[in-house]
Amino acid sequence: MPYTAKANNAGPPVCDQTAEFLFKACKTDLDEEFSVAAANCVNESATAKQKQTCIDAATAARNEGRDECGGQKEARLDLCDLIGQERYAPDFDPANFDPDFSSPNTYFPLNVHDVWVYEAADEMVTVEVLDQTKLIEGVTCRVVNDVVTSAGKLDEDTDDWFAQTWDGTIWYCGEKSAQFESFDGDDPALPELVGVNGSFKAGRDNAQPGTLIEGNPQVGDAFRQEVLYGEAEDAAGVLSINYSFGKHPELDQLVPKNLAKALCHKDCLVTREFSPLNPGASELKYYSPGIGLFLEVAAANAEVLKLVACKVNSVVCVLPP
Repeated sequence: MPYTAKANNAGPPVCDQTAEFLFKACKTDLDEEFSVAAANCVNESATAKQKQTCIDAATAARNEGRDECGGQKEARLDLCDLIGQERYAPDFDPANFDPDFSSPNTYFPLNVHDVWVYEAADEMVTVEVLDQTKLIEGVTCRVVNDVVTSAGKLDEDTDDWFAQTWDGTIWYCGEKSAQFESFDGDDPALPELVGVNGSFKAGRDNAQPGTLIEGNPQVGDAFRQEVLYGEAEDAAGVLSINYSFGKHPELDQLVPKNLAKALCHKDCLVTREFSPLNPGASELKYYSPGIGLFLEVAAANAEVLKLVACKVNSVVCVLPP
């Protein structure tokens, strides 16, 4: 990765120690899940052969899960090499934050009623800055609603909470995320709540806020975006602060040429986002000054989420067809 690894400080390797304990927690959770699955096997199986087949399947799932735990551990250790060994304790002092969001970050504007609409295959994502704030640990956060639909059916409805320091850095303070699913045969056919995965709030259950977009990003920077161990561990690194199509071939893969040429004039920001909870997966995110996020690319599975409409600071975006 094109980031500059930070030298370990003279203190204890706190980051590595955290990865070790989370690895143990992951294995413990798997053992508990296996025991519950085995209990169901014993209770539901009519014959000894059926019981053994069921237990064998539960054992195979536990072994696969252990491999995933190991992959998460290695990914966390890699992240420690990038950000250093110091304990993660961001300075979340309310005095550092602009409660009025008076000077929006050019790559992540948070003007009330700003709207962005994205599309990918049959998925649509609508993001709107609401005329609402939420006080978290004394810090004023703006509420941003994010709705995901697939084939017109609701998949996810999330309220994100963002704050901004005086230097323009956008902080991710938490989210209330709800996942929905529609089932054939339901009458009425209404989406049902099936999960709240990824939800967290700074200060609750040891969750910590993180940096979403820096006020002055520099190539090589790497940082945590959120921390609720085992649930929310996203991180990011800055790949370019002067991206334009054709000048950075390594970043052009799957990028719509017309969109990039219209929005990037050697001044776009490109970051790579990843999470130790999903080792090996990552997304490149492209930001245009004055507009914000206009593209997400997951090269591993060729998924592209692109901006198709937006209104920023009361101005309707002009996008290529």
